[in-house]
Amino acid sequence: MTREPSLQEQFFPDLMCFGCGPANSKGLRLRSFEAESGTTADFTPWSEHDNGLGFLNGGIICTIMDCHSATPVLLEAHRMGLSLPDVPLPFVTAGLTVKYLRPTPLTRPLSLHATVREAEQTTMLVDVELWADGKLRAQGEATWKLWKPR
Repeated sequence: MTREPSLQEQFFPDLMCFGCGPANSKGLRLRSFEAESGTTADFTPWSEHDNGLGFLNGGIICTIMDCHSATPVLLEAHRMGLSLPDVPLPFVTAGLTVKYLRPTPLTRPLSLHATVREAEQTTMLVDVELWADGKLRAQGEATWKLWKPR
């Protein structure tokens, strides 16, 4: 595991998100990094994430795919100059579609990859993939909408 700060640790170190919040000691603490194209993350499931059949639970898959899809949005929003005072990520998940392609191992490291497919001022579409043992296990599309505090 790399010691350099993840995007989550750099941009929101006090975040309590269950999936990626560095400040949530009981959470998954997903750590994402900028890659040549989009972002990447490695994650090793815990035995508690079992779906009852010895594979990774689908809800955990959705959680890590949702949280990881936020990271290229974060980078793209900063490139576009989109920011809100005291809000490191001015977008929220508006939708996530996940296709489970094959069972995901419970005890081996997983890799996530996410890229922004479309970026506009108010909406971003992100392609996100989950890999294990060199095989695509799940793929998804996340829709992110600009958040407007009320």
